[in-house]
Amino acid sequence: MRRPGAPDTFTPEQRVAIIALSCEPPRLSGRPVSHWTPRELVAKVVQRGLVPSISERTIGRLWAEAHLKPHLSRYWLNSRPEDPPAFDAQVRLVCDLYQQAAALQRRGVHLVSTDEKTGIQALERLAPTLPMQPDRVERIEFEYIRHGTQCLIANFEVATGQVLTPTIGLTRTEADFVAHVRDTVATDPTGTWIFIVDQLNTHQSEGLVRYVAAACQLPDDLGVKGQSGILESMATRKAFLEAASHRIRFAYTPKHTSWLNQVEIGYTQCTSNQMA
Repeated sequence: MRRPGAPDTFTPEQRVAIIALSCEPPRLSGRPVSHWTPRELVAKVVQRGLVPSISERTIGRLWAEAHLKPHLSRYWLNSRPEDPPAFDAQVRLVCDLYQQAAALQRRGVHLVSTDEKTGIQALERLAPTLPMQPDRVERIEFEYIRHGTQCLIANFEVATGQVLTPTIGLTRTEADFVAHVRDTVATDPTGTWIFIVDQLNTHQSEGLVRYVAAACQLPDDLGVKGQSGILESMATRKAFLEAASHRIRFAYTPKHTSWLNQVEIGYTQCTSNQMA
């Protein structure tokens, strides 16, 4: 169906060529930008000889007709689990725990979402902030001093949203994570704890297995890491740590499902607020 109004200035072939160029990364055309703008595309369309001339407004109209938004992008990961039924079961387990969080809390079970945030810049303003005065807004020093980066290990109780024992340090090693869990459990030493974590190797470590075994007064015949028993492999350690019979246990989110970890959602929101 023809578009109402004046006849098209460009042929269908020219319109298709312009849309095709719009779908190419600008770097392939030697343009020093990450995304096409109408001005950039006008220059390239004319340079390629697709049309003698074209306006930025016409480029915008062609994009709108084709439902294209070259100036926008969004993070996306096409996660393809190796074992879809197992993936679905893990997702269901975590979601069921979230749904039961309030009931678990009433029974004295702490459901805690835990994760690390690395590379946090420790900055100090070069001069103190000057307070607001009549006819003068608050003034914040622009320059700052770098003091390296810090790592935050944080968690919060899903039922209450209360942050528990955040840890800030230089590293996020196996020992750091074990110490963090130990400090969290110490807030209720005899209570039952379920930690929701991702599958980072420090969340399935020998140190964590040994801590849980000791805290739950389980047999200490754990085998040898890399050779035998519970400590033999990541898989055997994970199976031990997620055992429902333990007073302190872990529930693991599937790979590439950060959106399932409640505390990581909080990180994302904080980062977005800082950038706004």
